[in-house]
Amino acid sequence: MVKTIVWNRRASDSFDAIIQYLENEWGGRVTKDFVKRTYHILDLLAANPEMGAIEHYEKQIRGFLITKHNTLFYRVEDTRLVLLHFFDNRQDPKKKVF
Repeated sequence: MVKTIVWNRRASDSFDAIIQYLENEWGGRVTKDFVKRTYHILDLLAANPEMGAIEHYEKQIRGFLITKHNTLFYRVEDTRLVLLHFFDNRQDPKKKVF
């Protein structure tokens, strides 16, 4: 169980970009559903931080599928869950930046 969830700059920027895209292309309802789903998953990860699959073993980075189009990358540091990046799965996997 983690005590705090920390958003780094890349996670915050990529989340905002997804929100802006959804709002422009799909409207408020889809955007609201995505935000609710994301925060529900963050609650689950806070309670069970090892739920995500290991994406980079050396850096202990895990990934969790938010939707079929978006994956959240994060790392557990002591009692913190550090959100690293929201990745669009339709991109080239070589573009994954941790």
